[in-house]
Amino acid sequence: MEVTYRFLVPEPVARKIAAYDKSVRKMLEKYIQKHLVDAEDPRVFGKALKYQHIGLWRYRVGDYRLLVEINDHQLVIIAVDFAHRSEIYK
Repeated sequence: MEVTYRFLVPEPVARKIAAYDKSVRKMLEKYIQKHLVDAEDPRVFGKALKYQHIGLWRYRVGDYRLLVEINDHQLVIIAVDFAHRSEIYK
């Protein structure tokens, strides 16, 4: 039996994503479905962040970045933030 992670988007992050153009939302949705929903190892496509963002993982979605927290005990990936690469780390 393979162990897979669930992907969760809290309401504040969902509202932020909803504010983007349809093309950006579609690109993000496609990325999430392909790489994060029911993922066996969500770290394969991401990169661990350092310094003030330690404990978070970053996924490149075109010119945008999706920051997530990966909880191995509950097998969930929780979206923390989504923004253009020029704005995400500010």
